[in-house]
Amino acid sequence: MFIDTHMHCIEGSDDSFIGISEIVKRAKIMGLNGICITDHDNNKVKEYATQYGKKHNFKIFVGAEILTHEGDILVFGLDDIPTKKLYAQELIDLVNSKGGVTIAAHPFRENNRGCGKHLKNLKGLTAVETFNGSTKSYNNLNAFESAMELNLATTAASDCHTPDAIGKYCTKFLDDIETEKDLIDAIKRKRVVPAVYRDGKYIKIDNYEKCGEIFPIN
Repeated sequence: MFIDTHMHCIEGSDDSFIGISEIVKRAKIMGLNGICITDHDNNKVKEYATQYGKKHNFKIFVGAEILTHEGDILVFGLDDIPTKKLYAQELIDLVNSKGGVTIAAHPFRENNRGCGKHLKNLKGLTAVETFNGSTKSYNNLNAFESAMELNLATTAASDCHTPDAIGKYCTKFLDDIETEKDLIDAIKRKRVVPAVYRDGKYIKIDNYEKCGEIFPIN
């Protein structure tokens, strides 16, 4: 299954220009099997998004993108979003205590919102978002290399805020995903592979050779 695991909707993020209905419509056209809404520091669209997905027979999961002192972290499985800014390790420990997963979002983006150099010191982090549609290729490649070195699960996502960005990258899940628990378990078991949209289809990125084929590496 191909799922875009990092998306922002106008219903939950002030900096987004796309609604859930438009996201779903575009996602279906691109061949995505599901989406994850991860708005900034909140999951207030969870009830609406879940019901919309059921009504339109499309998988919609809701997590959140939480800004910590070290950078942004995507979380799934955390119902109550912290009201104060935490350190990354505090957030990871909290999510793990609830049985959820944490993903370091765009860790090497050049806007001081990625965990970057802190990755190697974070205990219990589940995964690294290795390819992000709003991040430069060389920073994505740095994230991919770091994930490999740290032996962490690798995901990819569009991080879309506008229609044209939807599905640029996504995560290929190697198992059928029906519930949030399925999604969480697959990431924990590393049953995920980054994928990029090229020529009307998704191509998995599971090794350095594939990176060389897709991205110009100087």
